[in-house]
Amino acid sequence: MPANILLVEDEPAIQELIAANLTRAGHHVLRAGDAETAQRMVREALPDLVLLDWMLPGMSGIEFARRLRAQERTRAVPIIMLTARADEQDKIAGLETGADDYITKPFSPRELVARIKAVLRRRAPQATEDAVEIGGLRLDPATHRITGAGRAIVLGPTEFRLLHFLMTHPERVHSRTQLLDQVWGDHVFVEERTVDVHIRRLRSALEPFGFDRLIQTVRGSGYRLSHEPS
Repeated sequence: MPANILLVEDEPAIQELIAANLTRAGHHVLRAGDAETAQRMVREALPDLVLLDWMLPGMSGIEFARRLRAQERTRAVPIIMLTARADEQDKIAGLETGADDYITKPFSPRELVARIKAVLRRRAPQATEDAVEIGGLRLDPATHRITGAGRAIVLGPTEFRLLHFLMTHPERVHSRTQLLDQVWGDHVFVEERTVDVHIRRLRSALEPFGFDRLIQTVRGSGYRLSHEPS
């Protein structure tokens, strides 16, 4: 599944090379030449991953990463540091700031794409094309197909995204606000009760196959997907 990747790199040639390779890999690339611009872009919409150069004009990449990790809204956004600084202490500093990975220049474009895929699989599985299966219910984002016990299940696009997010984060309770941010986008202004409407639609579509029981209401907290009885 294509991911929205924010590339923060001030060298035009390197920025172009990285963007071309990520686009070829199927991702949507947003570009910023400095941390201040990147900060404005993050305020407008959360990316699935930030690919961040250490040495930037003005605010450094380390300081920008520190700010992302300090705010609740951006705390969970995966960050990969991209830098020419190869000393062990620099790597430790980057990782301690909150980076999920640290890639030194020069690097192989294929390695970069692979490392991005690995971080997304670990931190944002809903942004990958990996199929997921729970309790006999299987969702394949690459083909946009859902099957249960070998039978096809048809969902609307919002219900598909909602189920995909819940299946990639099983056993966790998600509030309506969190689901709105993750499924609809954190800058889409809709009422929290919209989540309830789509949960009902999702359960209704899964009910003929017996999978509606996977979608559980946690009173006073939100919803979770679980194979265990509620």
